[in-house]
Amino acid sequence: MADAEWERLSYDDKNYRLYLEQRKTLDLFLERGAITQEQYDNSLRDLTEKMSVKGHVLTSEMPEN
Repeated sequence: MADAEWERLSYDDKNYRLYLEQRKTLDLFLERGAITQEQYDNSLRDLTEKMSVKGHVLTSEMPEN
């Protein structure tokens, strides 16, 4: 993502994109056996709660009126 595009994102969109990157990292850890399923579940739950992303939709993906 280009710097100019990043700067145009809202705080919530930036937070959500960071969440997705962190989740991707957790997925890789689980896939490669670096963490157990239980550790993955706990970490994903904590990440989701702390970053407040439940049900988030990127504003760039919202339909225009």
